[in-house]
Amino acid sequence: MGNVQAKNRMQEMKLIGMLAHYDEKIALGQKESWSFTEVVDSLVQAEYEYREVTGIERRVKNARFPKGSHMEDFDYTASRSVTRQEIKELLNLKWIDQGRPLIFMGQTGIGKSFLAEALGRYACRNKKTALFLDITQFIELTGQARASGGYLKFRAKLAKPDVLIIDDFGARKLNSTESQDLKELLEDRCMGKSTVITTQLPLDHWSEVVSDSVLLDAITDLLDHSAVKLMFKGGSYRKVKAKKLDETAEKK
Repeated sequence: MGNVQAKNRMQEMKLIGMLAHYDEKIALGQKESWSFTEVVDSLVQAEYEYREVTGIERRVKNARFPKGSHMEDFDYTASRSVTRQEIKELLNLKWIDQGRPLIFMGQTGIGKSFLAEALGRYACRNKKTALFLDITQFIELTGQARASGGYLKFRAKLAKPDVLIIDDFGARKLNSTESQDLKELLEDRCMGKSTVITTQLPLDHWSEVVSDSVLLDAITDLLDHSAVKLMFKGGSYRKVKAKKLDETAEKK
């Protein structure tokens, strides 16, 4: 099989990484006197690396993260009561494998959403799937799905990712239908899927958002016993970050 035919086969089989590096690896193999096995190994490695990168890009795109939060940018020096050890334990991703929920509680601007998104991105880099929705998007999209007759299909879509992030729970009150939707989603996900919730409200204040006491009990029961809970304390990190940016600008 000649080079042209081999490349055509790679294109047909969608071996894009292998195809992109074919000429380079063949030339390098001839220059370095590689064996046939070494040439094949190098092409397989090129394909593997290509699929790793494109897989991460696809998972991150599908997750719909709103910002650019990364764990590498998490400021451990900020005073917010969350310890380096607690973050380290989250980075082992065992909570995802165990299907445990995470609940990040604390005042606005303290870094809850940043950590939730950064963990979601980190999970995507480690072959997990994720989806990010704030509570308003969840309510509106679920309502639209109900109105169009596609509720069950939409609920199945939200039940599928390894990690579902629901940001800013408590930003608006839920009526009975919306509370029921949230309960059903958590029931779908309690069998091995992790849900991350950020909120300003401790669990014992969720009655301010979910007025139906029966649904409230069901929702908190699905989360309370198995969840990893982090309470963020301290001042707004947005002010700290702004101050650091000003100090950096002054030094330049």
